[in-house]
Amino acid sequence: MSPYDLELPVQASSPLSQSKELHTDFSSVDLSFLPDVTQDNKEQNLSEDDQETQKELGGSLSSMEGSGVFMDESSLSHPGTAQPSPGVCPPLTPMTPITPAPSASESSGIVPQLQNIVSTVNLACKLDLKNIVLHARNAEYNPKRFAAVIMRIREPRTTALIFSSGKMVCTGAKSEEQSRLAARKYARVVQKLGFPAKFLDFKIQNMVGSCDVRFPIRLESLVLTHQQFSSYEPELFPGLVYRMVKPRIVLLIFVSGKVVLTGAKDRSEIYEAFENIYPILRGFRKPS
Repeated sequence: MSPYDLELPVQASSPLSQSKELHTDFSSVDLSFLPDVTQDNKEQNLSEDDQETQKELGGSLSSMEGSGVFMDESSLSHPGTAQPSPGVCPPLTPMTPITPAPSASESSGIVPQLQNIVSTVNLACKLDLKNIVLHARNAEYNPKRFAAVIMRIREPRTTALIFSSGKMVCTGAKSEEQSRLAARKYARVVQKLGFPAKFLDFKIQNMVGSCDVRFPIRLESLVLTHQQFSSYEPELFPGLVYRMVKPRIVLLIFVSGKVVLTGAKDRSEIYEAFENIYPILRGFRKPS
């Protein structure tokens, strides 16, 4: 009889097929290998988390400052909650810098001199430009180059552009009175040539003034500080172009200290614009 002929006892059910009941009582389990979490450890973990949060906020704040966005302390102390102040509107950062108002001690004492005044007048009649240029003195007319008669007088020393529609532009006067007197003289010349010219709607369109602040100016620093108002391309033009908002004047500022003001309709606008720009120019004075 071989050992392979023996019959093995067959179990009625395997241990895999029997469902064992789970025990939920872990009182007998040894938990000595777990770290002991005390109140001190909890406080240490909380302080470490706070330090990491502050570091993250500091990094985000620096990136926000680089992009031009700023946050106040209240939003940093509680980043997840907004703290609006009832009834008080938060101050908004202005889009354009404010021109400093000159104080009595910063008064320049410099009066810009008017260099040119441009005025217009309506003669209220149609004009034959060829007839005018043939019979008037100191007049030239080349319709291929410019569609107006160019006429000049010596006193006051001015130039007029006379158009066939009856509109006239007078330039070159040094004051408002001279500009009006010159325009009347041109209208009288046209009347003597047989045209029913009138003198209507006289208006000063532009005034140009200039002055010298008598110290050199750092134009590179000025254009960086006031880039929204100014432009400076020394390869194209040696002067800085400053466009003032109020009064609406354009200033040409040169490194030598010379300033040209243009775009005014009244003499007072020239004076006001220079008094506004003078403290700024003093702030960018070149050290001698």
